[in-house]
Amino acid sequence: MLKEKAGALAGQIWEALNGTEGLTQKQIKKAAKLKADKDFYLGLGWLLREDKVETSEVEGEVFVKLV
Repeated sequence: MLKEKAGALAGQIWEALNGTEGLTQKQIKKAAKLKADKDFYLGLGWLLREDKVETSEVEGEVFVKLV
């Protein structure tokens, strides 16, 4: 069940990032309507494992962009 949730969250994050040059964690959570940090990190982990995104730190915040 958690695997299915991770995949769904990854899809929401991917949709939020699609067509952008990248977004911060806060921007992604707002665009994808994610309420908890754990949901953000669960979906992000899926995308990182699949080599779909790159991450960096910008002014102390996670910045994510599609590869």
